[in-house]
Amino acid sequence: MDEVLVSGALTLGSVTERFERAFAARHGCEHGVAVSSGTAGLEIILRTIGVEGRSVVVPANTFFATAAAVLHAGGTPRFADVDASTFALSPDSVAELLDTTCAAVLLVHIGGVVSPAVEKLDRLCEQHGVVLLEDAAHAHGAGFDGRPAGSFGRAAGFSFYPTKVMTSGEGGMIVTNDADLAAEARLYRDQGKAGFLGGDHVRLGSAWRMSELHAAVGEVQLARLEEFLAVRRHAGRRYDEGLGGATGITSVQLAPGTEPNHYKYLAMLAPGIDRAEFKRRLREDHGVGMSGEVYAAPLHRQPVFGAISHGPLPVSEEVCARHVCLPVHSDIADEEIDQVVAGVRQVAAELVTE
Repeated sequence: MDEVLVSGALTLGSVTERFERAFAARHGCEHGVAVSSGTAGLEIILRTIGVEGRSVVVPANTFFATAAAVLHAGGTPRFADVDASTFALSPDSVAELLDTTCAAVLLVHIGGVVSPAVEKLDRLCEQHGVVLLEDAAHAHGAGFDGRPAGSFGRAAGFSFYPTKVMTSGEGGMIVTNDADLAAEARLYRDQGKAGFLGGDHVRLGSAWRMSELHAAVGEVQLARLEEFLAVRRHAGRRYDEGLGGATGITSVQLAPGTEPNHYKYLAMLAPGIDRAEFKRRLREDHGVGMSGEVYAAPLHRQPVFGAISHGPLPVSEEVCARHVCLPVHSDIADEEIDQVVAGVRQVAAELVTE
């Protein structure tokens, strides 16, 4: 921050450029474009590939911003169902929606888990002439079979919101190997201007820049990403062991080759257990506050998307209703993990028998 303040360049300067290069390289991509939020990054990507008047497949189980970005870019979201083992898009559900109106499939790495179906989805998109994109808001440092999140689709959008595995305070990053897409994204993020210091407005962009001060925070956080991942993966292994054989709750088991960042640690409650009561007892009787769900209600249940038609989405309904997220953070201690495991096992078992 001292470097930024001394330079007098408070936006789109050398610190942002360094952060872009380093973040893109860590995620297996040639180009990074820093933006004001993960949501802005998604909208910019969708604008660059031209979704206006066309449809984009999104999972029903994702955050509002995934579908909202499609609408803001002029497209129409089409809700596909998810796989209960990953909470990510089901290729079979996606295949039913790939018609001539479809411009892209937007794969979301829920909880920091890259679905093993990503390769099948990529082939499916290629067969239908559709662009595969990644909503990697949760997925900093995650991967599958040695490939990092962000390197599977034509472009990916990451979020640096304060709750994420790494943060810049506020902000986001587009990563891509497509030089033309990166160049277009840089136009869109700065009010659509042809040049930072002047020039005509050639795109309908907006104020989607990341400040140099935010980039400075992001650069330091990126330098600590491997440390954060080590702590979170250690917590994930202890939760796997601690919940083995538990009554009333089951960890979401990850496929071989999955390299999660454990932004969220996902588990499913047994049918019939009231999630609100489960969380209340954990908090009041065991001093354990659970993480927020991903997500408590699917998108087609959100009033703002009520006019969007959709088919049956049974798995999304089920995982939204029954899952919980155990506490994970980048300096969580073993004693805290043990406290969570003991409380979760006891409360889940009690609620099953009541």
